[in-house]
Amino acid sequence: MEYSETEMMDERPVSRDSDWSFDVEDIGDVVSISKTRADMYSAKRHARSVAKHLNAKNGLLLLPGTPSKEYEDSDEPVAFRQRRYFYYLSGLPNPDCIITFDLSRDQLCAWIPPTSSGFRVIYNGSSPSREEIRAKYDFDHVDYINRLDDYVQKFIHTEKTPTVFVLHKYNEPFASRIFRPSPDSKKKVRFDSTRLILAMDAARVIKSSYELKMIRKACSITAKAHVNVLKYLKTLKNESEIEAVFMATCVAHQAKQQAYRIIAGSGPNASTLHYSENNESLEGRQLVCLDAGCEWNCYASDVTRTFPISGEFSAEAKQIYDLVAKMQEECIEMVKPNADYRKINARAHDIATKGLMELGLLHNGSYEEIRSASASVAFLPHGLGHYLGLETHDVGDGGNLLLSKNFGADLMTESNIFSLMTENPSMLAAPILAPNMVITVEPGIYFNRYAIEEVWLQNERISKYINQDLLEKYYPVGGVRIEDDILVTEDGYENITRDIPKGEEALEIINKGLDERVIVEKVLVREERKGWFW
Repeated sequence: MEYSETEMMDERPVSRDSDWSFDVEDIGDVVSISKTRADMYSAKRHARSVAKHLNAKNGLLLLPGTPSKEYEDSDEPVAFRQRRYFYYLSGLPNPDCIITFDLSRDQLCAWIPPTSSGFRVIYNGSSPSREEIRAKYDFDHVDYINRLDDYVQKFIHTEKTPTVFVLHKYNEPFASRIFRPSPDSKKKVRFDSTRLILAMDAARVIKSSYELKMIRKACSITAKAHVNVLKYLKTLKNESEIEAVFMATCVAHQAKQQAYRIIAGSGPNASTLHYSENNESLEGRQLVCLDAGCEWNCYASDVTRTFPISGEFSAEAKQIYDLVAKMQEECIEMVKPNADYRKINARAHDIATKGLMELGLLHNGSYEEIRSASASVAFLPHGLGHYLGLETHDVGDGGNLLLSKNFGADLMTESNIFSLMTENPSMLAAPILAPNMVITVEPGIYFNRYAIEEVWLQNERISKYINQDLLEKYYPVGGVRIEDDILVTEDGYENITRDIPKGEEALEIINKGLDERVIVEKVLVREERKGWFW
């Protein structure tokens, strides 16, 4: 049986993952990946974890991977990005595959496209055989996708009440085309699209040792890229060049995909949380907020550093940077098993409120009055962090790290943000931290002219507390965000990205820059390649 790209569902035009099997230098505690079974991606362990959370003894999990596809009216292939739920149960970076897991038989199977031949091999190279897949990945059985029909009929025949678990309701038509009982069968296949995603989210939030190795590797390359930006900063003229240096460093270390679009916002652009145009001049601007992280084998890193373009903070920028650094340091210290993330988030606003009052940006009330009004949200309009893993904003048990699932994008209004900051139970999830969760801690203070003047100053609840006389003085700061990736350990936390320079260490690198000889060489290369640094 063959399945079309539309049947494989939900194609997304994004970037291609590099092959899972790689040969790299030793990376310390992350070690090179070998082909021994102990070092394989822990797909079977993940499947068993999902089964435990699913709490079902019988049934079959069905997960299709991302199909290959060409752009409309073109023979150019759409950039490939593997479905993350599929990858979690497989480790396979290949397109056009399907995974099944038989709960009662504890059997994880991969169904792959037939080996390519003829001109496909001449143009694109050979595709892996089932023997090659079986040798490299943690499957009980690997076969070609045209043999899936036989497997399906055997499953239907042997099950008293055949049940197939899929992720979403819209997956059911696809699944029903595969799981068609034979004409002489009286059995009816039942499809369950409500329980699997909850079980997978609960499993994915606790990282295996292998997953942690992948996250560490991504973070180690991201660290090199952030340092290179600092080294080159005084030679750069535009946000696009910051992006280029960061990306070139990652690619040079075989991390060809970014976990998300690079944010290299200078001046007022640093106050736009997901700014990604990265095309404006650095001239005359104070700070750059660089939020960027690569991925390694589909696992994300996510790091933000804010630093002065000149190598020296202005007085106002230094005040805001120190406040954000204090917020981050104190919040990270609160990370440990059984900690309630809502309280850590609230602590960030406690510190922000006091700091902004000391600077005179919040006034006309007592600390209790201003904090109760959630006035700090005018300068910190986002949550403190999120889970990290196969997605930058990774899934978790019960939903987002901070927001409950009923807090959708359509509810992101200033009034509901007040509810969020004051811990309204209907809006907040109850995320209790546990060992082997990976989270980010990323406080910030922003001076977004539109947000402050068109949103918060129009709100009677907090406008009276904002000192409008000081805003013009701080608008040039733009925004400051500091973000690190934090592993919850058995007795506290580990800051995985602690070695990425910030503060005075970052300033030292900026001002030291490059060896003069190296600068000359790089400038020559830059002229030759019209702006590229690698």
